[in-house]
Amino acid sequence: MAVEYRKLTKKDLAIFIEMRINQLREEGAKEDIDLKPALNDYYSRHMADGTFVAWLAVDGDKIIGTSGMSFVEKPPYFSCPNGRIGLLSSMFTSKEYRRRGIAKELLSRVVNEAKEYGCGVVQITASDMGVLLYTDFGFVKNGNFMQYKL
Repeated sequence: MAVEYRKLTKKDLAIFIEMRINQLREEGAKEDIDLKPALNDYYSRHMADGTFVAWLAVDGDKIIGTSGMSFVEKPPYFSCPNGRIGLLSSMFTSKEYRRRGIAKELLSRVVNEAKEYGCGVVQITASDMGVLLYTDFGFVKNGNFMQYKL
């Protein structure tokens, strides 16, 4: 296995979207709509304006792992005085490639993208499976996160 890493491009978008949907399914999400059009719209717009970047792990011509980072800006606060935040998403490795350091390498690459963008923090809503990866990397749980569905 010779895994290579490269940035997501438009030509990879359909496969990236399939892997995102597989990730959501694996995490137990209820699939009650066709999410592909909305994901395609989101990634296309935000890749074009530089507010979304993703890295891929590739074995030959097969994409085996994904990672993504969305860049948002909120009002500054004490632990993030510039208000720039990286929202980590789309962390997924195909089952047969897990436990080989691929996710850690992908995580490192998107976190570096957030640093280069000028983010003060990176946030994620972690699946149970991902918690160990993120805590080993240095992420700290924040018990204050809440969500209100509209």
